Amino acid sequence: MSEEEIKRFARDYDPQPFHLDDEAAKQTFFRGLAASGWHTAAITMRLLVKGGLPLADGIIGMGGEIAWLAPVRPGDVLRVTSTVAEIAPSQSKPDRAVVRFQCSTVNQRDEVVQRIEPKLLVFKRPA
Repeated sequence: MSEEEIKRFARDYDPQPFHLDDEAAKQTFFRGLAASGWHTAAITMRLLVKGGLPLADGIIGMGGEIAWLAPVRPGDVLRVTSTVAEIAPSQSKPDRAVVRFQCSTVNQRDEVVQRIEPKLLVFKRPA
């Protein structure tokens, strides 16, 4: 993620000093420029759609939890790992289930920067 990408997203969606201004960011909790957590979440979504979750009908969210564990800095390269945590077949609609995933967004130093546990609506394949 480049410094310009961090600042562009922040200007448009999360205009806080620690996302926009290198010098001001040094005086904050982050001790330097950091990407918005929402920017990290958006990149995670792109990575999941482009090659992470093999869901034929798309990613249809039903809620979940998100935690930002470490700041994303300029120059970081992100990847996502995902595992199925739970499958709950629908009792009333046998063609679908709710699947809970555990997704970790990791930087090039193998530091987990974000953890998301989404619940997704998943349709069964026709027999």
